[in-house]
Amino acid sequence: MGQLYEIEIATPYGGLGRYDHMALCAALRVDDPARVVVEQDGMSRALVTVYPSNPLAATPAPTDHDLTMDRKGRIIIGRYHNGRPVHLRLYDILTGSAQRIALFGTTGAGKSRSLQLILAALKRNGAVTWLADLKSGQSVPEAKGQVDWHATTQDEAIHMLRAAVAVAEERMRRYAALGRTAFLKDDPDPLLFVWIDEANRLLEKGAPYREEATALVKELGRTGRSVGVGVGLAAQASHLEEMGGSDTLRGMLKEGEVILLRWSSGMMRQLVSDGLLPTGEQLQPIPKYLGVRTLRSRLDADADDDRPGTQGMAYHLTGEHPTAMLRFSRVGSIAPTPGLDPEIVELYGDGPVPALEAASVDPAGEQYAVRGTGVILPLYDDENGDGTSTPTPSGATAPGHALRLPDRIVSALRNGPLDTYGVLEAVKTDGGKAVKPGSVRNALGDLKADGRITSVGGMHTLAD
Repeated sequence: MGQLYEIEIATPYGGLGRYDHMALCAALRVDDPARVVVEQDGMSRALVTVYPSNPLAATPAPTDHDLTMDRKGRIIIGRYHNGRPVHLRLYDILTGSAQRIALFGTTGAGKSRSLQLILAALKRNGAVTWLADLKSGQSVPEAKGQVDWHATTQDEAIHMLRAAVAVAEERMRRYAALGRTAFLKDDPDPLLFVWIDEANRLLEKGAPYREEATALVKELGRTGRSVGVGVGLAAQASHLEEMGGSDTLRGMLKEGEVILLRWSSGMMRQLVSDGLLPTGEQLQPIPKYLGVRTLRSRLDADADDDRPGTQGMAYHLTGEHPTAMLRFSRVGSIAPTPGLDPEIVELYGDGPVPALEAASVDPAGEQYAVRGTGVILPLYDDENGDGTSTPTPSGATAPGHALRLPDRIVSALRNGPLDTYGVLEAVKTDGGKAVKPGSVRNALGDLKADGRITSVGGMHTLAD
């Protein structure tokens, strides 16, 4: 059995910079690049560890202890290359904040099973989970029946995001009346997490609801934290522009929990330019397969490449060790199963599915009330302009309930006079379709022409 070596490298401040991993392996006479792990400190030092064999070739299944939130609001999702636990924060007990989580990875990187582990932990810790699986429910099928709200279409995902914003606003009003400035876990409300899986389908350029979805995710990331409403995105994005635009999510990601599984070069460049990875640091690439690639002559007999894959290997970019390679705990059966994976189902436990508190059920809206029935309500009133609505992708129709912009403005003014900016902010956060400033100004003009509102000194108020 080989030995383990550690080599500490120090250069003048700021002089470490980038390095060539393959050249380093060649200099160390190591034929398997995965045996050499480099971790930088963000300044001028690096620790090079040479393992006798790949330290992340196999990881154990998660234990009950791993999935139980600790006193700091964290769970254990896997192990670093040196065997130490990887913590993922779901709730910050010091600030009373629900977290924002982003899970990125290319196809086959292990994103779905990694998400299953997080969803199971949320259920075990009493958190209410709403999940939109935008791969028609195929990405994480075992989650159905294990979460409070399970959606599979983009239409219902928008309903879900609207409902989450409405719940956050309802909690804000209640907490303000109590004089509370932060969320206290389970006192009296449960932690609520909204997860959008395959989020790139909802947020990429050309997606039908990209504008509204981006606005709602941003609103949850900005205001949901202090009232116990967290948001999570799992995506196969190759760069942040596919996630609603880098400007929208940059701040949210920097302050949240960002996990990067096997990535594309475009994603890496974006992460560095957005400051999610400190300048001068780099990540050791995660290969598709472990082990040494063997060159074979065309004269050799055919041989299968039976090297194990790297699913679940990742970096926790906003964790304590952003450049330390990790691997998620093993989730599910090794071989594919013909139906639901029994090991993943068991991971969720047999406890009841945590439900939304009674005070927030009505604000969550009509779609929440009919969740799980196959009925998806229209997203907007009078969708065809003739009193009818088009069936949603599910094939189900129901009476519309979303307000038009003029009615949303009137609703906002019922709470008192507002200037144009105040009206815009009110309708941006009311859970309805995203609007532009020009649309609000036009609607205000129409309302004044109709005699429904009056405007004096730049302040708008309802007409008598």
